Amino acid sequence: MANWLEAKVQDIHWWNDKLFSLVIKADIAPFKAGQYTKLAMEIDGKRVARAYSFVNSPQSSKLEFYLIKVDGGTLCGALAKLQKGDTVSIAEQATGFFTLDEVPSAQQMWMLSTGTAIGPFLSMLQEQEVWQKYQDIVLVHCVRTQSDLSYQPLIHLLMQQHPQLKYVPIVTREDNVTPLQQRIPELIHSGTLFSHVQLEATVDNAQFMICGNPDMVKETSQCLSDLGYSRNRRRSPGQITVEQYW
Repeated sequence: MANWLEAKVQDIHWWNDKLFSLVIKADIAPFKAGQYTKLAMEIDGKRVARAYSFVNSPQSSKLEFYLIKVDGGTLCGALAKLQKGDTVSIAEQATGFFTLDEVPSAQQMWMLSTGTAIGPFLSMLQEQEVWQKYQDIVLVHCVRTQSDLSYQPLIHLLMQQHPQLKYVPIVTREDNVTPLQQRIPELIHSGTLFSHVQLEATVDNAQFMICGNPDMVKETSQCLSDLGYSRNRRRSPGQITVEQYW
């Protein structure tokens, strides 16, 4: 059973009419970049909870979560109505193994994400460990429309601070917005993703972390497996580490 704490809302930032960031403050236990916790609210007399990944660095005093308002979604609808000063429940202890200490060192790190699943990668990129562990880091964010490309100020700041970071935005449902417009599995299968950033990935020099909807995770993992990469496990280290985002 989760030990619930009361958190106070510090800010809510809307990126478009459906995507928003919730910033809260609470005295939770230490966590690792890439982990998730649970947020909860009392709705119709019942506590409704759901897991969300941290966007902020573990060193930050404010806790940030990247959410999507889903039509008919009970909890996300309630979270979207929160105002500064309101309260929400948060689990004291974070969990999850989608963390850098579970991934082998390599020359290249490919962070492949869709939608709000870019969140845990942004948390990792605000840590020093990732810059010390990998020489080339590629952050890929695939979305439907240009307005879904959130966190641009943070991403461009990270690129200024760390020249080894390459950012690849992909918009699939609007023409001529980004250089690449196909889904991530298709870009890997054709080799276009690798040539676009001018990096040659191999089983000996690359690690892939995949975070997104189940279909994207499954298809991308299969494409990489077809190229000779294998799932990363503690007993048998590989090159593919995944997190399904619902």
